[in-house]
Amino acid sequence: MSKTLIAALYKFAPLQDFAGLRDPLKAFCEERDVRGSLLLASEGINGTICGPEQGVREVLAHLNADPRLKGLEHKEAWADRPVFKRMKVRLKQEIVRLAVDGIDPNETVGTYVAPEDWNDLISDPDVVVIDTRNDYEFAFGTFERALNPKTQSFREFPEWVQEAIELENKPKVAMFCTGGIRCEKATSLMLREGFEEVYHLQGGILNYLEKVPEEKSLWKGECFVFDDRVSVDHKLQPCWGKWVPEEARHVINEDTDYD
Repeated sequence: MSKTLIAALYKFAPLQDFAGLRDPLKAFCEERDVRGSLLLASEGINGTICGPEQGVREVLAHLNADPRLKGLEHKEAWADRPVFKRMKVRLKQEIVRLAVDGIDPNETVGTYVAPEDWNDLISDPDVVVIDTRNDYEFAFGTFERALNPKTQSFREFPEWVQEAIELENKPKVAMFCTGGIRCEKATSLMLREGFEEVYHLQGGILNYLEKVPEEKSLWKGECFVFDDRVSVDHKLQPCWGKWVPEEARHVINEDTDYD
Protein backbone atom coordinates (compact mmCIF):
# COMPACT_ATOMS: atom_id res chain seq x y z
CA MET A 1 0.00 0.00 0.00
CA SER A 2 1.14 3.52 -0.74
CA LYS A 3 2.66 5.26 2.24
CA THR A 4 0.97 8.67 2.09
CA LEU A 5 -2.68 9.03 3.09
CA ILE A 6 -4.55 12.04 1.66
CA ALA A 7 -7.74 13.33 3.27
CA ALA A 8 -9.90 16.04 1.68
CA LEU A 9 -12.24 17.38 4.35
CA TYR A 10 -14.79 20.07 5.10
CA LYS A 11 -17.68 20.92 7.36
CA PHE A 12 -19.96 23.91 7.59
CA ALA A 13 -20.30 24.65 11.30
CA PRO A 14 -20.41 27.82 13.41
CA LEU A 15 -16.85 28.46 14.65
CA GLN A 16 -16.89 31.89 16.26
CA ASP A 17 -13.51 31.19 17.90
CA PHE A 18 -11.89 30.06 14.63
CA ALA A 19 -8.94 32.44 14.95
CA GLY A 20 -7.91 30.82 18.22
CA LEU A 21 -7.99 27.35 16.62
CA ARG A 22 -5.31 28.15 14.05
CA ASP A 23 -2.01 27.83 15.91
CA PRO A 24 -2.91 24.76 18.01
CA LEU A 25 -4.21 22.96 14.91
CA LYS A 26 -1.12 23.78 12.88
CA ALA A 27 1.14 22.54 15.69
CA PHE A 28 -0.92 19.36 16.10
CA CYS A 29 -0.50 18.57 12.40
CA GLU A 30 3.23 19.37 12.26
CA GLU A 31 3.96 17.18 15.30
CA ARG A 32 2.58 14.25 13.26
CA ASP A 33 4.37 15.13 10.01
CA VAL A 34 1.03 16.00 8.44
CA ARG A 35 1.16 18.56 5.63
CA GLY A 36 -1.51 20.34 3.67
CA SER A 37 -3.73 23.39 3.55
CA LEU A 38 -6.63 24.05 5.90
CA LEU A 39 -8.92 27.07 5.90
CA LEU A 40 -10.77 28.22 9.02
CA ALA A 41 -13.64 30.71 9.10
CA SER A 42 -16.64 31.46 11.23
CA GLU A 43 -18.66 29.15 8.94
CA GLY A 44 -16.43 26.07 9.34
CA ILE A 45 -13.33 24.26 8.04
CA ASN A 46 -12.14 23.19 4.59
CA GLY A 47 -8.96 21.73 3.13
CA THR A 48 -6.77 18.75 2.31
CA ILE A 49 -4.03 17.11 4.38
CA CYS A 50 -1.57 14.31 3.74
CA GLY A 51 0.99 12.31 5.68
CA PRO A 52 1.58 8.99 7.45
CA GLU A 53 -1.68 7.12 7.94
CA GLN A 54 -1.52 7.25 11.72
CA GLY A 55 -0.82 10.98 11.73
CA VAL A 56 -3.65 11.83 9.33
CA ARG A 57 -6.11 9.69 11.29
CA GLU A 58 -5.06 11.38 14.51
CA VAL A 59 -5.74 14.79 12.96
CA LEU A 60 -9.17 13.64 11.76
CA ALA A 61 -9.94 12.28 15.22
CA HIS A 62 -8.75 15.55 16.78
CA LEU A 63 -11.12 17.54 14.57
CA ASN A 64 -14.02 15.18 15.22
CA ALA A 65 -13.45 15.57 18.94
CA ASP A 66 -14.78 19.12 18.64
CA PRO A 67 -18.58 18.64 18.90
CA ARG A 68 -19.11 21.31 16.25
CA LEU A 69 -17.01 19.35 13.74
CA LYS A 70 -18.15 15.86 14.62
CA GLY A 71 -18.98 13.90 11.50
CA LEU A 72 -17.09 16.20 9.15
CA GLU A 73 -17.11 15.08 5.52
CA HIS A 74 -13.82 13.61 4.38
CA LYS A 75 -12.62 11.55 1.43
CA GLU A 76 -9.44 9.46 1.35
CA ALA A 77 -6.88 8.60 -1.32
CA TRP A 78 -3.30 7.29 -1.38
CA ALA A 79 -0.06 8.34 -3.05
CA ASP A 80 3.51 7.14 -3.00
CA ARG A 81 4.79 10.50 -1.78
CA PRO A 82 3.49 13.63 -0.01
CA VAL A 83 1.31 15.89 -2.16
CA PHE A 84 2.01 19.06 -0.15
CA LYS A 85 5.35 20.60 0.78
CA ARG A 86 4.34 22.16 4.11
CA MET A 87 1.46 22.65 6.54
CA LYS A 88 -0.63 25.83 6.28
CA VAL A 89 -3.65 26.81 8.34
CA ARG A 90 -5.23 30.06 7.20
CA LEU A 91 -7.94 32.32 8.55
CA LYS A 92 -10.56 33.35 6.00
CA GLN A 93 -13.85 35.22 5.73
CA GLU A 94 -15.35 32.09 4.16
CA ILE A 95 -14.06 28.54 3.84
CA VAL A 96 -15.14 28.71 0.22
CA ARG A 97 -15.44 32.27 -1.07
CA LEU A 98 -18.78 33.13 -2.66
CA ALA A 99 -18.82 36.77 -1.51
CA VAL A 100 -22.60 37.02 -1.20
CA ASP A 101 -24.09 38.23 2.07
CA GLY A 102 -26.61 36.02 3.81
CA ILE A 103 -25.63 32.71 2.23
CA ASP A 104 -25.24 30.17 5.04
CA PRO A 105 -25.33 26.38 4.42
CA ASN A 106 -25.63 25.97 8.20
CA GLU A 107 -29.17 27.36 7.81
CA THR A 108 -30.36 26.54 4.28
CA VAL A 109 -29.08 23.85 1.95
CA GLY A 110 -30.33 21.79 -0.99
CA THR A 111 -31.06 18.08 -1.20
CA TYR A 112 -28.07 15.76 -0.88
CA VAL A 113 -27.88 13.04 -3.54
CA ALA A 114 -25.90 9.86 -2.89
CA PRO A 115 -23.44 8.85 -5.62
CA GLU A 116 -25.48 5.71 -6.26
CA ASP A 117 -28.51 7.86 -7.17
CA TRP A 118 -26.66 10.54 -9.13
CA ASN A 119 -26.80 8.91 -12.57
CA ASP A 120 -30.59 8.70 -12.56
CA LEU A 121 -30.90 12.33 -11.49
CA ILE A 122 -28.60 13.85 -14.10
CA SER A 123 -30.07 11.65 -16.84
CA ASP A 124 -33.45 13.31 -16.34
CA PRO A 125 -33.89 15.77 -19.25
CA ASP A 126 -35.85 18.12 -16.97
CA VAL A 127 -32.83 18.56 -14.68
CA VAL A 128 -30.16 21.17 -15.45
CA VAL A 129 -26.73 19.80 -14.45
CA ILE A 130 -24.22 22.44 -13.33
CA ASP A 131 -20.50 22.05 -12.74
CA THR A 132 -19.80 24.61 -9.99
CA ARG A 133 -16.03 24.34 -10.41
CA ASN A 134 -13.77 26.60 -12.43
CA ASP A 135 -13.18 26.49 -16.17
CA TYR A 136 -9.71 24.95 -15.81
CA GLU A 137 -11.12 22.15 -13.63
CA PHE A 138 -13.92 21.48 -16.11
CA ALA A 139 -11.28 21.05 -18.83
CA PHE A 140 -9.81 18.01 -17.06
CA GLY A 141 -13.14 16.20 -16.93
CA THR A 142 -16.81 16.50 -16.04
CA PHE A 143 -20.17 14.71 -16.08
CA GLU A 144 -22.24 14.17 -19.19
CA ARG A 145 -24.70 17.01 -19.85
CA ALA A 146 -22.97 19.35 -17.39
CA LEU A 147 -23.02 23.09 -18.01
CA ASN A 148 -19.72 24.94 -17.72
CA PRO A 149 -20.19 28.40 -16.12
CA LYS A 150 -16.67 29.25 -17.36
CA THR A 151 -15.64 30.88 -14.09
CA GLN A 152 -12.07 31.46 -12.93
CA SER A 153 -13.12 31.63 -9.27
CA PHE A 154 -16.18 30.61 -7.26
CA ARG A 155 -16.90 34.28 -6.62
CA GLU A 156 -17.98 34.58 -10.27
CA PHE A 157 -20.66 31.91 -9.93
CA PRO A 158 -23.48 34.18 -8.60
CA GLU A 159 -23.12 36.51 -11.59
CA TRP A 160 -23.33 33.54 -13.96
CA VAL A 161 -26.54 32.37 -12.25
CA GLN A 162 -28.06 35.81 -12.82
CA GLU A 163 -27.19 35.84 -16.51
CA ALA A 164 -27.40 32.20 -17.65
CA ILE A 165 -30.17 31.76 -20.20
CA GLU A 166 -29.83 27.99 -19.72
CA LEU A 167 -31.47 28.40 -16.30
CA GLU A 168 -34.54 30.31 -17.45
CA ASN A 169 -37.77 28.51 -16.47
CA LYS A 170 -35.75 25.57 -15.15
CA PRO A 171 -36.83 24.85 -11.55
CA LYS A 172 -34.75 21.65 -11.16
CA VAL A 173 -30.96 21.94 -10.88
CA ALA A 174 -28.31 19.40 -9.89
CA MET A 175 -24.86 20.66 -8.96
CA PHE A 176 -21.51 19.06 -8.22
CA CYS A 177 -17.91 19.95 -7.37
CA THR A 178 -14.72 18.17 -6.30
CA GLY A 179 -15.45 17.29 -2.68
CA GLY A 180 -18.93 18.67 -2.10
CA ILE A 181 -18.26 22.03 -0.46
CA ARG A 182 -18.78 24.42 -3.37
CA CYS A 183 -21.92 22.76 -4.66
CA GLU A 184 -23.30 22.62 -1.10
CA LYS A 185 -22.82 26.35 -0.68
CA ALA A 186 -24.15 26.98 -4.16
CA THR A 187 -27.43 25.28 -3.23
CA SER A 188 -28.03 27.95 -0.60
CA LEU A 189 -27.62 30.60 -3.29
CA MET A 190 -29.90 28.82 -5.75
CA LEU A 191 -32.66 28.39 -3.18
CA ARG A 192 -32.49 32.08 -2.37
CA GLU A 193 -32.71 32.84 -6.09
CA GLY A 194 -36.04 31.02 -6.21
CA PHE A 195 -35.14 27.66 -7.74
CA GLU A 196 -37.67 25.13 -6.49
CA GLU A 197 -35.73 21.85 -6.56
CA VAL A 198 -32.01 22.08 -5.86
CA TYR A 199 -29.83 18.98 -5.60
CA HIS A 200 -26.13 18.42 -5.01
CA LEU A 201 -23.79 15.43 -5.13
CA GLN A 202 -22.94 14.37 -1.60
CA GLY A 203 -19.18 14.17 -1.12
CA GLY A 204 -18.64 15.51 -4.62
CA ILE A 205 -16.83 13.92 -7.54
CA LEU A 206 -14.33 12.17 -5.27
CA ASN A 207 -17.13 10.32 -3.50
CA TYR A 208 -18.74 9.40 -6.83
CA LEU A 209 -15.49 8.01 -8.25
CA GLU A 210 -15.06 5.89 -5.14
CA LYS A 211 -18.61 4.54 -5.01
CA VAL A 212 -19.68 4.14 -8.67
CA PRO A 213 -18.00 1.45 -10.80
CA GLU A 214 -16.23 2.83 -13.84
CA GLU A 215 -18.32 0.74 -16.22
CA LYS A 216 -21.49 2.45 -14.90
CA SER A 217 -19.97 5.90 -14.60
CA LEU A 218 -21.20 9.05 -16.35
CA TRP A 219 -17.96 10.82 -15.47
CA LYS A 220 -15.64 11.59 -18.38
CA GLY A 221 -11.93 12.38 -17.95
CA GLU A 222 -9.87 13.16 -14.85
CA CYS A 223 -10.69 15.13 -11.71
CA PHE A 224 -8.52 18.14 -10.89
CA VAL A 225 -7.34 18.33 -7.27
CA PHE A 226 -5.66 21.23 -5.46
CA ASP A 227 -2.29 19.64 -4.70
CA ASP A 228 0.77 18.16 -6.39
CA ARG A 229 -1.21 15.23 -7.86
CA VAL A 230 -2.81 17.80 -10.19
CA SER A 231 -5.59 15.34 -11.05
CA VAL A 232 -6.81 11.82 -10.26
CA ASP A 233 -8.31 9.14 -12.48
CA HIS A 234 -11.49 7.15 -11.93
CA LYS A 235 -9.67 4.86 -9.49
CA LEU A 236 -8.52 7.96 -7.53
CA GLN A 237 -4.94 7.27 -8.57
CA PRO A 238 -2.73 10.38 -8.89
CA CYS A 239 -1.92 11.53 -12.43
CA TRP A 240 0.93 13.91 -11.41
CA GLY A 241 0.28 16.28 -14.29
CA LYS A 242 1.06 13.80 -17.05
CA TRP A 243 -1.63 15.55 -19.05
CA VAL A 244 -2.71 19.15 -18.50
CA PRO A 245 -5.31 20.81 -20.75
CA GLU A 246 -4.42 24.16 -22.21
CA GLU A 247 -7.09 25.87 -20.11
CA ALA A 248 -5.30 24.79 -16.92
CA ARG A 249 -1.68 25.56 -17.73
CA HIS A 250 -1.86 28.99 -16.11
CA VAL A 251 -2.62 27.46 -12.68
CA ILE A 252 -0.03 24.68 -12.80
CA ASN A 253 3.55 25.33 -11.86
CA GLU A 254 6.25 23.86 -9.67
CA ASP A 255 5.10 25.49 -6.44
CA THR A 256 1.47 26.51 -6.97
CA ASP A 257 0.01 27.85 -3.76
CA TYR A 258 -3.57 26.62 -4.12
CA ASP A 259 -6.21 28.43 -2.10
